[in-house]
Amino acid sequence: MEDYSITVNGEAFTITKSEVENLDILSLDSSNYHLLQENKAFNIKLLKTDFSEKTVEVSVNGNSYAVAIADGYDQMVKEMGLLTNASSKINEIKAPMPGLIIEVMVKVGQEITEGTPLLVLSAMKMENIILSQGEGIVKAIAVKKDDAVDKGQLIIEME
Repeated sequence: MEDYSITVNGEAFTITKSEVENLDILSLDSSNYHLLQENKAFNIKLLKTDFSEKTVEVSVNGNSYAVAIADGYDQMVKEMGLLTNASSKINEIKAPMPGLIIEVMVKVGQEITEGTPLLVLSAMKMENIILSQGEGIVKAIAVKKDDAVDKGQLIIEME
């Protein structure tokens, strides 16, 4: 079975795929859930998601938590030392998920660095700010406000 490494507000623990599958959780709508665990009820609300970083911010019974999730592949990449903190030059920025472009925050010719907000993508009734994962100069923007995009679609080309 595959284990997941979960970090909640800086505290790490492991949960198995079986434990995830056996959670007594009910989706109330796209961002609200109800969980029963050890005869206790928990109301969970998704506040913010970043699918590219595999992080979420949730409110559980009114208390906020920052959660990072790493599957077996993520853990293997980290153990092999394939993740670097150094900024790298990037050539293409692709949509991390299907959605609707709400706002484009960069212009052609603009120099960007790692962490620069690029655009706002609405997906699953949530607005996600897409940040640059490297540095470069914006060569072309393939989308505009109100465009629908598919996962993996080229949205910004860099030079």
